[in-house]
Amino acid sequence: MGNVLGDLTLDLGWTPFLVESDVLSGWPELVGPDIAERTTAEGIADGTLTVLCESTAWATQLRMLGPEILTRLRAAFPEADITALKFRGPDQPSWKHGIRSVPGRGPRDTFG
Repeated sequence: MGNVLGDLTLDLGWTPFLVESDVLSGWPELVGPDIAERTTAEGIADGTLTVLCESTAWATQLRMLGPEILTRLRAAFPEADITALKFRGPDQPSWKHGIRSVPGRGPRDTFG
């Protein structure tokens, strides 16, 4: 039964999605409870695992620990073929809303 499912996932091209799912769900066990509580593994694109951190301080700290985490990640999930880690902080707030907001220049605004 295992061979049939393995062949089916390979034939249908599901293998990369299943590997990514394994990495994302295994992130908390890989990094431990303290780091997992403050980070979320978002996805894998072109061999880079993107991790969202709760603050820029955590993102900076994890960038320094990146090589160690990458080594453990490659050992735990060799089939994922992850070559880099990208740690990013929270998104910046947008102040472009409300009654005092001015829209940007339009496509036909060429004066000046």
